Amino acid sequence: MSWIVVVPFALWAVVRLSGFEPDWPWVPVVSYTPYAAGAAAAGLVLACALRQWAAGTVALVTVLAMTPVLLPRALADGNPDADGPVLRVLAANLLVGRADTAELMALVTRLKPDVLTLQEFTPAAMERLEKAGLRRALRHAVTRPANGVGGSAVYARHPLKDGGLIKEGVFGQARAWLSHPGGERIEIVSVHPCAPKRTRSLPCWEAGLRALPRGGGKALRVLAGDFNATLDHLPMRDLLASGYRDAADVMGLGFRATWPQFGSQPPGVSIDHVLADSRMAVLDFEVLSLDDTDHHPVFAELRLP
Repeated sequence: MSWIVVVPFALWAVVRLSGFEPDWPWVPVVSYTPYAAGAAAAGLVLACALRQWAAGTVALVTVLAMTPVLLPRALADGNPDADGPVLRVLAANLLVGRADTAELMALVTRLKPDVLTLQEFTPAAMERLEKAGLRRALRHAVTRPANGVGGSAVYARHPLKDGGLIKEGVFGQARAWLSHPGGERIEIVSVHPCAPKRTRSLPCWEAGLRALPRGGGKALRVLAGDFNATLDHLPMRDLLASGYRDAADVMGLGFRATWPQFGSQPPGVSIDHVLADSRMAVLDFEVLSLDDTDHHPVFAELRLP
């Protein structure tokens, strides 16, 4: 009986650790790797209870193989020596513009972000937010509103220069260059690639992630928003390896789910992120609440080098 529990998750671990990412349905399924590791541990307990030592050995190897991948997400990392000014970043998916305007403005008032990135940013949402005082709080903006899920925006307390739009299908990802009073120039991207829900959406999803600017160059960059990807997706791992750190992972909060915010289906996963240039220190990270959207907003406080 224990083999029925052990084998699927052993195969899961092999694929996840292989450096190869199959197509759908693996791409959405691999988001649940932390749950798979928990199931593998349950299989180990079951095999030992039934004295099925061969199955128990396979389960033990599975758990040990996954531990170095997953455990660091629950442990706080150190920071580079960064003694520059602080940059506060807030990101929110508005669920086709439906998110509660007053609550979002309350978050802006409380957290005082220097940068706000918005996804699924519609013309109607832009009108409501700016009428509610968003441009008074964050005077500078690069906005790409669109009906449907493809709209994107970057608002900021400091001057912005339009960096263009990353566009795949109907999904847009606004880019802007922020001129910080401390003298740094930072590229900000409001991230929102396609959701990998079906086979036909996978090329758009992968292209949207691959099109994001790589880290590690002379310029500082912060990518914030709905990545539709967890730390277990290969394009996300490649992006991080180019010179970014995930703020949640750095703070030991890498298992905090950001979607879905409400409802009982499916289990929560971490697909909203703030990726900071690896030369930046991460001082704080929060997963927040916002009514009328299915994503939790995320907030990070960074220190520039």
